[in-house]
Amino acid sequence: MSQDLVIFKGTKEGIYIYIKEGNFRLIKKELDMKLKKSASFFKGGKIIDFKGKKLSKIEEDELREMIHNKYQLELAQMGEKDESERQGYFEGIDEGKTKFIKTTLRSGQIIRYDGNIVIFGDVNPGAVILATGNIIVLGTLRGIAHAGYDGNKKALVAAFNLQPTQLRIANVIARCPDEDVVLSKWPEIAKIEKGEVLIETYLPKNNKKRR
Repeated sequence: MSQDLVIFKGTKEGIYIYIKEGNFRLIKKELDMKLKKSASFFKGGKIIDFKGKKLSKIEEDELREMIHNKYQLELAQMGEKDESERQGYFEGIDEGKTKFIKTTLRSGQIIRYDGNIVIFGDVNPGAVILATGNIIVLGTLRGIAHAGYDGNKKALVAAFNLQPTQLRIANVIARCPDEDVVLSKWPEIAKIEKGEVLIETYLPKNNKKRR
């Protein structure tokens, strides 16, 4: 019976094999079983890389040997990565792994995650959020938020009320406005446009932006 230690994900570059923490013998057995049942899924595709559990070189070589020799599937060469991998970017800007925090963050708390972060609550001054993906706050953001901290400029920050101590996307920091900002009655989204962080209200066909 599958323990869901192995998950396949197809992308435009190829197929990634996500491996959860667990006994390597069980991981190999489950991968073997799923490869048998998923021949059509791999047809014409290339397996790019393993993700998730940190495999030793011996373990990775063992899995690669099984995939190549037993199932004659195309494998990326060791060290061969797609463009986003080479730049170290998190792939899940539009989808992907997400960490949910169901509480308000207090001063001194630091949340760091290799993926998207969703906060069900406020982020108080002194709290810090670092995500390689997007940051979504279902409340007021008053602390520090750094989305796409691995360099991905496609990341965004959104909140019901954006009042950050500092807001950064990739290596671009939102500058403080020259005048007092009137708080929006609607959720706001911060993203990079033309090399600057722009903030806009989340309303259909609303083009009002502030830097």
